[in-house]
Amino acid sequence: MSELSFEQMLDESFKTIHNGEVVEGTVIDVKPDEIILNIGYKADGIITKNEYSNDQSLDLTTVVNVGDTMTVKVLKVNDGEGQVLLTYKRLAAEKGNERLREAFENHEVLKATVTQILGGGICTTVDEVRVFIPASLVSDSYEKDLSKYEGQEIEFVISEFNPRRNRVIGDRRQLLVAERAEKQKELFAKLHVGDTVEGTVKNVTDFGAFVDLGGVDGLLHISEMSWGRVDNPKKVFHVGDELKVLVKDIRDTKIALSLKFPETNPWVNAAEDFAVGNVVTGKVARMTDFGAFVELAPGVDALLHVSQISRNHVDKPSDVLSIGQEITAKVVDLNEAEKKISLSMKALESDSQDYADEETEA
Repeated sequence: MSELSFEQMLDESFKTIHNGEVVEGTVIDVKPDEIILNIGYKADGIITKNEYSNDQSLDLTTVVNVGDTMTVKVLKVNDGEGQVLLTYKRLAAEKGNERLREAFENHEVLKATVTQILGGGICTTVDEVRVFIPASLVSDSYEKDLSKYEGQEIEFVISEFNPRRNRVIGDRRQLLVAERAEKQKELFAKLHVGDTVEGTVKNVTDFGAFVDLGGVDGLLHISEMSWGRVDNPKKVFHVGDELKVLVKDIRDTKIALSLKFPETNPWVNAAEDFAVGNVVTGKVARMTDFGAFVELAPGVDALLHVSQISRNHVDKPSDVLSIGQEITAKVVDLNEAEKKISLSMKALESDSQDYADEETEA
């Protein structure tokens, strides 16, 4: 029986390992770009930065210390230089894939930080596995700029899991839709026509403003923005404005809002403020060939017929009046039911002339 050589005895004193095997090791040295482990084999194991993490800016000395125990996977028993090439990242990714498979099958809600913004969506990492969330699944409404999500912690579910194709898709939208539906249900249960509620302007269009009432949007139509006229909502309201609004109507999931509160209705005191015989002041708001409409108060327009502008003949109101001009006239007719008021400037001229005649006679 031949004696074993020193090298043979040395080899037999260490365990044997194979490519793909999972082993444990103790960190014996750490450099910024590599980790050296004692894995109980005749050669030490090495983990490069690329095989530890996808983060190339990572300094390995900040995450691993000498003496730490690590579970790793063997990539190559001999890397060509007598060392064992190990990977930590791939083993973590395998565990991560199993974790995500369970999350996918159980519809589990995951939470992770957004690590990358792409043209078509955002990326996050769960247990070393990259999860891509397409732009269409990031929010429950269209968002052109996704940069605000960078570094933000978000919740999502896995909607597609195919590790063989390296395709793991996340979905944040369905969570937001479900949350919104729950908020809508709660809000509609306690919301009634006639209620006064607070909301935030979410969007402004040419025809009105959409107001977020706390998970449900209501429409504040241009005709309900004021008792007076609003020509351009975008000049009156801005995204983020806080408003106190009146619930005018509720139909299914649609809510109509108003800023025309009954107590501020300018016609409430019309019988007193615009009684026949009262002298009033207003601004010419618009003109037609048959007369001028004078705004006496927001929401209260009166007609000054062309025949009532002056004792002298006037062909068209625009011959003697202009938009925005302030005029003084007498109320000659009031119809509260139809919200119509008729004015006369000529009546004031007549009153002045009658007064002058009386003075002359005296």
